[in-house]
Amino acid sequence: MECRRTLGQLVLPIFYDVDPSHVRKQTGCFAQSFLKHTDEKKVERWRAALTEASNLSGWDLRKTLDGHEAKFIRMITNDVTTKLNNKYFDVAPYQVGIDTRVLDISNYLGIGDSYDVRVIGISGMGGIGKTTIAKAIYNRFYERFEGKSFLEKVREKKLEKLQKQLLFDILQTKTKVSSVAAGTALVRERFRGLKVLVIVDDVDDVKQLRELAGNCHSFGPGSRIIITTRNERVLKEFAVDKIYRVKVMDQEEALELLSWHAFRSSSCPSQYLVLEKEVVNYCGGLPLALEVLGSTLFKRSVDEWKSILDELKMIPRGEIQAQLKISYDGLNDNYKRRIFLDIACFFIGMDKNDVVQILDGCGFYATTGIKVLLDRCLVTINRENKIMMHDLLRDMGRDIVHAENPDFPGERSRLWHPEDVNDVLIDKSVSTFLIKLYVKRVSICKLVI
Repeated sequence: MECRRTLGQLVLPIFYDVDPSHVRKQTGCFAQSFLKHTDEKKVERWRAALTEASNLSGWDLRKTLDGHEAKFIRMITNDVTTKLNNKYFDVAPYQVGIDTRVLDISNYLGIGDSYDVRVIGISGMGGIGKTTIAKAIYNRFYERFEGKSFLEKVREKKLEKLQKQLLFDILQTKTKVSSVAAGTALVRERFRGLKVLVIVDDVDDVKQLRELAGNCHSFGPGSRIIITTRNERVLKEFAVDKIYRVKVMDQEEALELLSWHAFRSSSCPSQYLVLEKEVVNYCGGLPLALEVLGSTLFKRSVDEWKSILDELKMIPRGEIQAQLKISYDGLNDNYKRRIFLDIACFFIGMDKNDVVQILDGCGFYATTGIKVLLDRCLVTINRENKIMMHDLLRDMGRDIVHAENPDFPGERSRLWHPEDVNDVLIDKSVSTFLIKLYVKRVSICKLVI
């Protein structure tokens, strides 16, 4: 069961001359066996594993083929062979928290409970695990469909190629596609009577969806279409039935995931515990950051952990930032980028209405701009109506500004460190214009110099 949880392996329980309920509840002969053991922690783990295993789909000899063992074995080997010949995705090396999120989305999907066509959107910031969750859903449910297709990294690929892949995955034959329009027509024509599972991963343009998925009438009864995106606006324009917003990991999940990557264990040695919590606080529950930093910290000494943490406070980890920056680069005009950078540098934790008033005063269309940032999961609004931003997104925004001129703060578009502001204002070489600009920003943002 640990291999299933951590490595994504498939577990198929076989109940050989035993009642599944005895396994599930540890009654009957199982209860007698447990009485022989005194290690409470070990027994507790065994009980949990048996309960989990007995709830999985498997085989019961006494209720199958009248207990005919040879036929029973043949049935099992045929089923296992079929599963091995099908396409399973490598979900993640350590699947912490994935089962919970898959269960939440399964409630939206209602697979087997309804014969309508449902379109479900999965949204969230980069690195939060949308694709990982989508792969886990595919692995769990694809056998229940006549046709299935997982279109990965749609944003990076040409439509013609994606349409060909979709047609081949569902029909299992190569289909000639002369144009995008012809491909869309083929999808609508050939899939209308089929119950299919289609996952369209990493979409950033509603046109891509319309050319690939058409609408709910393009697929047969019981079909399920799942779309992952960083841009929630795409899902709203496509009129999906439900949007699942992926949440960051809680501290318990984050500590476990970091431990698996850093120590290849579900928990860390005691001497690392304080440092591990610091890393988790830095990552803010973002799985990508936990995986990257956990792998970096693998087999490192306590002193090396401290050094890397000090470095992270000054120089954010590039691999993480590269993923986060995709959403920023996708903003289609400079006004929205400037709003994002202003929030990252000055306005996190401020009331949304106050921020809108300030930005409108600077000539921005702040209400629309902030709505776009919300759709792209670059900011959030909490219950107190305050604008919030993930710490790693904040660091990315400030790093973008810092990179404008790392050596001379006066040449940057924004200053948020009081020391930098002070240096610029007393530097006689700075133009009067820049001084006025920074004084205005300082007064607006209530920076103490």
